[in-house]
Amino acid sequence: MQKRRVNDGNEVVLRDDDFLVSKTDTKGKITYANRCFMAVAGYPESDLLGKPHNLIRHQDMPRGVFRLMWKMLQNGEEFFGFVKNRCADGGFYWVFANVTADKDEKGVLQGYFSVRRKASPQIIQQVEGLYAQMRQIEAQQPGNAGVDASMAFLNRWINDNFPSFNEAMLELYRQFPAN
Repeated sequence: MQKRRVNDGNEVVLRDDDFLVSKTDTKGKITYANRCFMAVAGYPESDLLGKPHNLIRHQDMPRGVFRLMWKMLQNGEEFFGFVKNRCADGGFYWVFANVTADKDEKGVLQGYFSVRRKASPQIIQQVEGLYAQMRQIEAQQPGNAGVDASMAFLNRWINDNFPSFNEAMLELYRQFPAN
């Protein structure tokens, strides 16, 4: 596997053909990670399996985004979004993520699949501003109240501009493809 490019600030930049894949159980614990995911995140398989997927959550990600993701998944929807993840060495990488339910042949939920690909720098700039506002809202109120206020802000932004969160994320992705 080729060595990854790293930008200033320890940013790992995904290649156009990188696909990071992971699978979790219903509680969000990692049950599978592909080699590309391990290489980009810098974790060996032994440090990922059985661990909560939020192990790679970067502190710059507003909690409201993940609250929305879990709400959507629990409602049977898939989730599309731009996510900044943390590497094992403290670096970071941006992805366009798709998270969807993993059901058995009888339709019983077994867990979740996440497939992630490169996000373009133009999208990252736009999303960073939105996420900074959400983090600021979350910092103004403790605990769940801050997350609720952050989600309300995000929902207002969506309602003012797009039919749904997924449509917002897909439209941004279409406007600025990574490759």
